[in-house]
Amino acid sequence: MHITPHPLLNRRRFLGNTGTGLGAIALTHLLSRGGLLAAKERESAPGKTPIRPKIDPANPNAPRLPHFPAAAQNVLMIFCSGACSQLDTFDYKPELIRHHGKPMPGADKLITFQGEQGMLTKSPWEFRPRGHSGKMISDLVPHLGSMADDMCFIHSLVGETNTHGPGENFMNTGFTLDGFPSIGAWSTYALGSEADTLPAYVAIPDPRGTPQSSVNNWGPGFLPAAFQGTDFNSSKPVRNLARPASISLSKDQATRDFLNTLNRHRLENYPGDSELAARISSYELAARMQLSVPEVSDISSEPKSILKMYGADESGTPLKDLKAAYARNCILARRLVESGVRFVQLFNGAYQTGGEGVSNWDGHKMLQEQYSKHGPVMDQPTAALLKDLKQRGLLQNTLVVWCTEFGRMPTFQKGASGRDHNPKGFTAWLAGAGVRAPFTYGATDDFGYQAVDNVVTTHDFHATILHLLGLDHERLSFYHNGIERRLTNVSGTVVRDVLAT
Repeated sequence: MHITPHPLLNRRRFLGNTGTGLGAIALTHLLSRGGLLAAKERESAPGKTPIRPKIDPANPNAPRLPHFPAAAQNVLMIFCSGACSQLDTFDYKPELIRHHGKPMPGADKLITFQGEQGMLTKSPWEFRPRGHSGKMISDLVPHLGSMADDMCFIHSLVGETNTHGPGENFMNTGFTLDGFPSIGAWSTYALGSEADTLPAYVAIPDPRGTPQSSVNNWGPGFLPAAFQGTDFNSSKPVRNLARPASISLSKDQATRDFLNTLNRHRLENYPGDSELAARISSYELAARMQLSVPEVSDISSEPKSILKMYGADESGTPLKDLKAAYARNCILARRLVESGVRFVQLFNGAYQTGGEGVSNWDGHKMLQEQYSKHGPVMDQPTAALLKDLKQRGLLQNTLVVWCTEFGRMPTFQKGASGRDHNPKGFTAWLAGAGVRAPFTYGATDDFGYQAVDNVVTTHDFHATILHLLGLDHERLSFYHNGIERRLTNVSGTVVRDVLAT
C-alpha cells in the first residue's frame, strides 16, 4: 500500500519553506525599519497615529502639553468601594415604589451573583427634590443632595463583571484583569504634573484600609513605574519618609548636597543612562517630599469653620470617629488639588474586614442597617469637599468624578434584606471643569435594573474623562508586548452631551 508522506516530512518542501520564510522575516524587518509596516500595525485606532509622550527620565513628571486645549487641569476621583447602590442614593424610580413587594416582570427566579432574587424593594430612604433643578436625591445623602445643581449625573453606566475585585480593576484601569495601568497613571504619563515637590498622582485609601484590588487601583501596570500612584492618607503618612531623630537637619541637608554632587558627576560621565537618571530623579523627589508631604498633610492649620463643615471635628463614637477620619482625608484631597497634584484618587470604603457590609457599600443582607452608617460617613465630608473646591475657585480647573465598581439590584435577595450585585445599569456623577451642570444623562429602566437610554460603557466614561483633560483616548498609547495599548482598549466614545461646550 502506497502511503503519501506528510508535507512536513517532505525534505524538498521543508527546505523550500525555510528559504521563503527567512526571506519573509527579512522583508518584514526592512519594512518595519523603514516605518512602512509599523504605521499600519501600530495604529491605536483606524486612521490615527499613536501619541506617546516624550518622557525625560531625569524628570518624568515634568508638565506636558495636552493633545488639544483642555477644560480640566487635574482630576479628583472619589471611588466608593463595595458597589454603592444607585437605587438608594441618586437614581429615583417611582415605579419601584409602586411595585414594592411584587415580582420584577420577566425576571421569574432570576439568578444573580449570590443566588435567586426576591421581590422588588423600594429604598428605605425617601427621595426629595434638591436644588433649583429639583433633582430627586435620597435622604441617605442629603448634603450631597444640596450640591445637586453642580452635578452632572450619568444614570446609564454599564460594566463587564459582577465581582468586586475585577469590578474595581475595570472601573479604574479599563480591564478586569490585573496588570493594566490605572486611569491616574495614564493621565500623569500623558501630562506630568505642575507639582514638582509632590507626587503627580496620589491615592488616598479609606481610614478602614485599602480597597479589594488594593494597589491595582492606582498601579502603573506596564507603564513606567514613575506613573504609579503614591498612597497615603491623613492618618497614615508616606512610609519611610521621615528623617531619623538621630540625624540633625543640618547633617541631613549636608548629606543630601553631597549625594547631589555625586549624582551630577555620575550623570555627566554617563549622559545616556536613562535608568540612572530615572533612579536619581525618584530619590530627589523623595527628598523634596520629606518637606512637602508633612506640610500638605498637616490640617491643623485649617480654620475651625472648615473642620466643622467637613465633619472633621466630630468624635466620641466609632461612627463619628470614622466620619472624622474620612473627613480629614477629604481635606487632604483638597489640599493636594490646591497644590497642583494632577490626579487625586479618594477612596470611601475598604476591603471587607469584620464581616460583610461593615467596611464598604456591599449591602447584601442588611442594607438599611449598613447604609445607615456608610451614608453619613460619606455624605457630609464629600459634599463639603465639593463645596470647598467651588468656593476656592478650584472647580474651574478641576474635574470631580464620583463612581463605584457597579450597581445593585432593584430586588432584595431571596431570604435577605439587601441587594445583590448588578453591572447592567448604575450611576456616576461629574462636577467641575468642562461639565454641564445641573444635567442628567441616560437612564435605567423603570425599576433601575438595566440601562436602556443613552447607555454609557466604562470605556466611554474613561474616554470622556481623558477628553476633558485634553487627551485623545484613541491616540494616547503605549506599545507593550507587540500591542498598541490604551486605557479604553479598542472601544470608547466621548459622551459629548455631558460636556459644557
